[in-house]
Amino acid sequence: MSPARERPTVAIVGAGAAGTLTAVQLCEGAARRRTPLRLVLIDPAPEAGRGTAYATTDPRHRLNVPAGGMSCYPDDPGHFTRWLCRHGEPTVRPADFATRYRYGAYLADTLARAVVHAHGTVAVQRLRTRAEACTRTSDGRPELRLADGTSLVADGVVLATGPAGATAGWAPPRLRASRRFVRAPWAPGALDEILARRNTGADDGARADVLLVGTGLTAVDLALTLDRPDRTVHAVSRTGLLPQPHALSPAAPMAAPDDLDAPTLSALRRTVYRHIGRAVRTHGDWRPALDSLRPHTARLWHSLTPGERAAFLEREGALWNTHRHRMAPATAESVERARTARRLRLHTGRITGTAARPDGTLLVTLSDGTGIEAGWVIDCTGPGPRPEDPLWRCLFDADAAVPGPLGLGVATRDGRLVDASGRTGPALFTLGAPRRGELWETTAVPEIRAQAADLAQRLLTLLVPPRRAARRRPLDSHGLPLSTHAEAAAAHRSGLERVLKVRSGAADAFRRAVALDPGFALGHAALALLGHEGGADVDVPRALADARRAARERADERERSFVDVVDRRVRADTPDAGAGALLDHLAAHPADALALAAAVPTIAFSGINDLDTAYALKLVEQASPAYDGHWFPASLLAFLRQEQGRWAEAAELAHRALAAEPAAGHAVHALAHVHYESGAHAKGRDWLDAWVSGRGRGAVHRAHFSWHIALHELALDDAEAVRRRWSAQLAPGRVTGVRALVDSGSLLWRARLSDSWRGRTAASDVLDSVAPEHVERPATAFTALHAAVALTAAGDLAALRRLRDHAAGADPVQRAVVAPLCEALAALVEERFADAAAGLAALLPVLTRVGGSAAQREVVEETLFHALVAAGHCEAARRLLTTRLDRADAPRDRRLLAELGAPPVTGDPAAADVSRYAP
Repeated sequence: MSPARERPTVAIVGAGAAGTLTAVQLCEGAARRRTPLRLVLIDPAPEAGRGTAYATTDPRHRLNVPAGGMSCYPDDPGHFTRWLCRHGEPTVRPADFATRYRYGAYLADTLARAVVHAHGTVAVQRLRTRAEACTRTSDGRPELRLADGTSLVADGVVLATGPAGATAGWAPPRLRASRRFVRAPWAPGALDEILARRNTGADDGARADVLLVGTGLTAVDLALTLDRPDRTVHAVSRTGLLPQPHALSPAAPMAAPDDLDAPTLSALRRTVYRHIGRAVRTHGDWRPALDSLRPHTARLWHSLTPGERAAFLEREGALWNTHRHRMAPATAESVERARTARRLRLHTGRITGTAARPDGTLLVTLSDGTGIEAGWVIDCTGPGPRPEDPLWRCLFDADAAVPGPLGLGVATRDGRLVDASGRTGPALFTLGAPRRGELWETTAVPEIRAQAADLAQRLLTLLVPPRRAARRRPLDSHGLPLSTHAEAAAAHRSGLERVLKVRSGAADAFRRAVALDPGFALGHAALALLGHEGGADVDVPRALADARRAARERADERERSFVDVVDRRVRADTPDAGAGALLDHLAAHPADALALAAAVPTIAFSGINDLDTAYALKLVEQASPAYDGHWFPASLLAFLRQEQGRWAEAAELAHRALAAEPAAGHAVHALAHVHYESGAHAKGRDWLDAWVSGRGRGAVHRAHFSWHIALHELALDDAEAVRRRWSAQLAPGRVTGVRALVDSGSLLWRARLSDSWRGRTAASDVLDSVAPEHVERPATAFTALHAAVALTAAGDLAALRRLRDHAAGADPVQRAVVAPLCEALAALVEERFADAAAGLAALLPVLTRVGGSAAQREVVEETLFHALVAAGHCEAARRLLTTRLDRADAPRDRRLLAELGAPPVTGDPAAADVSRYAP
């Protein structure tokens, strides 16, 4: 490569799935590395991404891999499923099977987005022509000759040509010469005449019958396309076996056997059959056993001798293919219906002869003597052993490529073409079907996407020398170095300051940072954290995958540690999984303000639930010297002091932080709790209302501050003020997402419980403003508790039970707290008040496990009071109100107590035991 040229050129021949996946990885990888690249995609097809496999518009043609396995990214398996949800299929599940046409649209859209995001770094060009030959220039670079008469010199060429075309070598010469023989059924227009006969309803008689040669997935798709009541579709193959169906309800995955490294094929065969037997005994299904072998298939293939590979193909090849490459359940059901109606008939054997009939149809003779009258014979035998198009023939003729093992595909070594001398050239690569001889299993998207990611890394490393690290890196607001450039660092600092102040716009600032530098790991990790815990509109798995990729390529130890912390937090099975990693990170990097904010439960983050207040205080106090008098640690300390009930000290810390930064949201939040928990409702209402109307206008959790004001108004028994606050600041449309559950939904329910809201509530409208997964499949116990409250307010018993079922199979806190809470609330909806009261009373001692503040968890206590009164257990209700009034005075509670027939309580009696609340 000439050092004078700024952009190395990579040419990708083929814009189907393999070429598109490679182009996506090259665009994103080059953008992350900030390495200029020219990318040329060569294919005559009108749209990138579809190729042959995904160009079909027949809705009966479905993927043979569930949506959860078809992501473009090996490290982000849910990407395709999320894309479907955003594009008209909101209820799709990872186990569903999408249409092939939809998948082609997904590939095209993903490539388009990658090109847009890499704009300025990667120059992408589409050439709608074919590459017909490849030679070398005088300096050793490959030169492609194109069908339009032009040529292209590249620094690297990726041959993403897909499966080789069928050779029809099995067909008798007379059949190959017949116009009734369809060699390439997926070629444009290949089936037009057959389908036109179907559509016109012509009286074809025997001519309507079709013979498919092959019984694999291609034959299955064509059988569905050609199926009609007055036609018989015949299918013949050497084994007569159709692909097996996927299970309707997949069994649990199982691990591969420990003794896979068998010394011989016969030993490996015994190991695999024993493994399948265990799967059948354990799961009642062989599929988990076969699926567990997938990550090991290439290694096992490599371990076999050439003779053993040939023996495997001869004895187990067809059996492997029919069980490994399966039909979607809906496809299998359609095939079975056609077979039952005898519109689809299977034959075992091969074609030995054909004869033309006077009416133009064919009489086909099979090896067992069967004769089939068919209007058409269609080759469905699948790809040939090796590619035979002009480009590949040129490479074979020049000894730049040679056939692969057993004549399968081409010889490769780690994706590079091996020439006739056994050496690999520096610039010719391939992936997917041409690597069959090297890898055996290499034609499905899960394998191709991993090859594409690896190939992109190899190409970028080969063609683009690594950038020299900057001598001085920009710093964040607290003096920590950032592995990015100055512009992205400035955007990151803006986002961080907004997080610490609890101001809106943090996610936008972090988005700007990663748009300026797609390889900035901290920016992606911050977005993932805000989306996961703050409800920001972020594709969290995607941001997390981007953070991991960027951290591998360009990050220091602190940045890699923070990405690992966020990764553990987002992907945790339990709320506090990864807590140890977060605490270790803070011990090593106390000035990492975003990590400190994430560790302490406050308005912005859930924190570490098992981190008791004393330990949290110690954590913040130990970190404080690293901030050199900055207001942020004082605002966290204020919140923690009020958790301890040390109101005066908490208020003093909050005012100190606010004096330094009047927009410090954590300090405001701490002061709001001080006022509420100490019963200073009028003072708290007035102070917070003034702040929300002034400095708090830009608060990201403004609805939560409005909720705090409404709680004061509720405690002051000012029903009209609560209604006005709701309409102006908390109604659906003004608040959406998780905040609508936590703030708007809970306020409605609490107002109704205290008779401050009569008539219909807008609980259903609140639920409509929240994504269904947050209501019925919430990720955290805190969200789940508030979802249960909102569903109770709406009287949606069915959804409440679905939430219970989800909680019963979720993390330990949801199982222990949320599932029984749903049971108790369901009893309340069904007016089984005594059962509801008993269930709610039992939960009070463990409510702290869900996180959040005491003020938020009080909704359960207030619901218990309602259940006790409705059940006629007035004495238990009095004891409950007495305890509340001992904690803090509230005119509403005094009114409710008076309505029970007891005088207002004064003094400070001992707090009532929770068990005394039970009827």
